[in-house]
Amino acid sequence: MNLSTLILLSLGVGVVFGTLLNTTFPEYIELVNLSILVPVGESFLRLIQFVVVPIVFSSLIMGLTRIQGAGQVGRYTLKLMTSYVITSAIALGVGMGTAYLLQPGVGMSGFSISESIDIKEAPSLISWLVSLIPINPLESLSNGNLLQIIFSAVLLGIGIQLAAEKAKPFVEFIESVYHVSEKTLSIILYVAPFGVFALISSVIATQGLELVAKLFLYVLGLVIASSIMIALDMIVLLVLKASPIKFLSSLSEAIALAFGTASSNAALPVVLQNIQEKYGLREEIASFAIPLGTALKRDGAAILQGFNALFVTQIYQVPLTPSLVTAIAVSSLLVSFSTPGVPGSALITMATVLSASGLPLEAIALVAGIDRLTDGFKTVVNIIGNSTNAIILSHWEAESTSETVASTTLS
Repeated sequence: MNLSTLILLSLGVGVVFGTLLNTTFPEYIELVNLSILVPVGESFLRLIQFVVVPIVFSSLIMGLTRIQGAGQVGRYTLKLMTSYVITSAIALGVGMGTAYLLQPGVGMSGFSISESIDIKEAPSLISWLVSLIPINPLESLSNGNLLQIIFSAVLLGIGIQLAAEKAKPFVEFIESVYHVSEKTLSIILYVAPFGVFALISSVIATQGLELVAKLFLYVLGLVIASSIMIALDMIVLLVLKASPIKFLSSLSEAIALAFGTASSNAALPVVLQNIQEKYGLREEIASFAIPLGTALKRDGAAILQGFNALFVTQIYQVPLTPSLVTAIAVSSLLVSFSTPGVPGSALITMATVLSASGLPLEAIALVAGIDRLTDGFKTVVNIIGNSTNAIILSHWEAESTSETVASTTLS
C-alpha cells in the first residue's frame, strides 16, 4: 500500500474516531485530545518542518547553479509572477462567483459573534517588500522565513556563479545537505499516517460535525470553488500537452499530505520530491519555482478570501456596489500573496480584507470554527496551482529556447 493511500485511509479512520469520541465519549475528549492527539499531530508537523528549510535552501542553491546568470533568474521570476497574477485573479473570480451564485450567507442566523479573535493587521506593502531582505541569512534559515530564504539563496547563487571554481567545495556541501535531507524526509514520511490521523481526529473530536451541518452550504461552496479551480488547472495542463493523469498520480503523496496537514509549508518537501522524481520536471525549474510558489502562490487563499468576503456581505445584507466588489477583489488578491503557508493563517489575513472592504471584523468568528476543516481543500488547491505554474514556466522556457535556436539558425 503506497503512502498516499495510507494517508487517505488514516484521514478516514481519523474522522470516524473523532466523531465517535465527540458523540459517544464526550467526557474523554479533553483527556485524549490533550494527552495523545495534539502531541502526536504537533510532533509530526515539527518533524516535517525540520526538513523544510534545508531542502528548500539546498534545492534552490542547486537549481540556481544550473541557471545561467542573474538575467535568467530575473526572466524566471518575471514569467512566474505574470502567471501567478493571472491564475490568482482567476481563482479569486471563481471564489467570488461561487459565493455570489450559491448565496451561502443568505438567511443565516443563530450564530454568536462575540467570540474573541486575535486580529492582526497585515503590514503595508512597502514594509512587506523591505522585510524580504534578511539582515542575517542564518537568522532567516533559523526562523524558516521562506521569502527571506529564497532571497538569500538567489544572492548566494549569483555569488557562486561569479566565484566559479572557487565555489565548488561549497556547492558540493550544499548537494550533500540536499541528499541527506531527502533521505531524512523519507524516514519522517513513515509516520505521516499517524500524524494525519491525530490532526484530523483532534479537529473532529473537539468541534464535532454539528458545525459542518450548520455551515453546510458554506463548506459545499468552498469545495465546489476548489474543484472548479483544480479542473481549470487540469485544462491548462491538457492545453500544454502535459498529462493531467500523470500529474495527479505523481503528486498523490503531496496532495494527501497537504489535505491532512493543511499546510503548504509542510507539504513543500514532498511536492519538490514528487514533481522532480515522479513527474520529471526539470530540476533547475522545480527547485526555483516550487519554493517561490509555496511562499507566494496561493490560489486556495484567493478563493477563500473572495468567498468569505461575499459570505459576510450576505449575512449582514450589505449591498454589492462596484466599489465594494473592487475593494474585495484588490485586497483579496494582494493578501493571497502574503498568506503564510500554515494552518489557520487565512483567519489572520481575512481581517485585512474585511477591514479594507469596510465589513465587520467580528464576522471572522463565524468561520473560525470551520476553518480547519476547509483548510485542507485550500492547501490542495495551493499546491496544485503552484505545481501547474511551474509546468507553465517549463513550457514557456522551452518555447523561448526553441524560438532562440530557430532565429539563430536562420541568421
